[in-house]
Amino acid sequence: MKIENSNEKINPFGGINFLIQDIRKSGVLELIDNELGKRAPQAKYKHSELFLNLWSVFLCGGDCAEDINEHLKDYLQNIPKMKVANADTILLDLKNLKTEKEKVTSSQGNVYEINRNDKINQLNISILKHLGELKEGELYDFDYDNEILKTEKYDTKRTYKQVNGYFPSMATINGKPVYFENRDGNMNVKTIQEDVLERAYKMLNDNKIYINRSRMDCGSYTQKVVEVIEKYSKLFYIRAMKSQEMVHEIRNITKWEKVEINFIQYEVASIEYRPFNKKKAYRLVIMRCDKGNKQMDLFTNDTLEYRSILTNDWVSTEKQVIEYYNQRGCEEKVIDVLNNDFGWSKMPFSFMEENTVFLLVMIICKNIYSYLISKISKTCTWVNKNFRMKKFIFRFITVPTKWIKRGGQQIMKIYSQKQYNMSYI
Repeated sequence: MKIENSNEKINPFGGINFLIQDIRKSGVLELIDNELGKRAPQAKYKHSELFLNLWSVFLCGGDCAEDINEHLKDYLQNIPKMKVANADTILLDLKNLKTEKEKVTSSQGNVYEINRNDKINQLNISILKHLGELKEGELYDFDYDNEILKTEKYDTKRTYKQVNGYFPSMATINGKPVYFENRDGNMNVKTIQEDVLERAYKMLNDNKIYINRSRMDCGSYTQKVVEVIEKYSKLFYIRAMKSQEMVHEIRNITKWEKVEINFIQYEVASIEYRPFNKKKAYRLVIMRCDKGNKQMDLFTNDTLEYRSILTNDWVSTEKQVIEYYNQRGCEEKVIDVLNNDFGWSKMPFSFMEENTVFLLVMIICKNIYSYLISKISKTCTWVNKNFRMKKFIFRFITVPTKWIKRGGQQIMKIYSQKQYNMSYI
């Protein structure tokens, strides 16, 4: 086998040219600098240029900022008008965007720390609006959850899953994160959750983004949280926590309807239910099915498994309520995507407030990626808008390209028969 070396400057990640072109054309970079402001006079790079550097790492298959030094700098520098910094400069910019942590006290008197960054949260919403992913005056469905982020950092705490990490709060609309706050790993999910939701809903409201329906798990089953949700959302669906009072009400149900949901047979029913000191009546939608074993439940005195959803939706059928609530499982996949595709599993800093900035900047990257792949999939038949990052990189990004000058123009030569030029449309 003969080997011949070449000095040609060929970029094996040529597809990144199209993404950078589309990001520039979208006006997102100008929006970033307008909202975050100018850096120090002596700074060589704008915020937008450093963000674009960081995003390019992950869009080319890297998993940490240092990959720009080791593997990608030469290729990115070959892109016209692309200013490429080293990893230290990128990470220093993120550090400078941090906000101070706040101390909060639970109803049990426990003190925790949280960190929120309103400026970058607002930037994220502004970008979603600018790209047309959120539109003023329209009604959207809102999902909220807390998820353990496993990591070993200087200020992480032991979580209920017996691993060290943070326990952030995140709200999404149509699978796109729209609000994020970081929290101590040992913090109870219910602690000041009503305040977090108030801030999330209000920021959306201030941007004229309104909520039709809200979905949440049993961690949001408190009176204060429900009051906040009703203030900003027309309808809500919350997994209810089992109690003796609730079981007593369920045992009095005499009429059950049989339905099939996801190929499983259930019995469903609805009752009027007054939780939280019986201040207000809501609808409780109950579903039950066989456990698959003969173990007796001490609460219900039968061998059935019960689940219930608290809602103010009195119009939808029980099946419609249950199927709509079950769709929130799709929203929970967002954390998996952020962890594995956008660097959340490898936070670069030792402290919460700095990692909050990184996590938010990568949320913006994830939202921009969703916009770009949706656009590209309309003109490039070999790309599907549902591709995860790895598949998209294999199908679109990894194509050899070379920039050449001809007739006073810069022309990108693509070593492929795929019609990449269509992605400019």
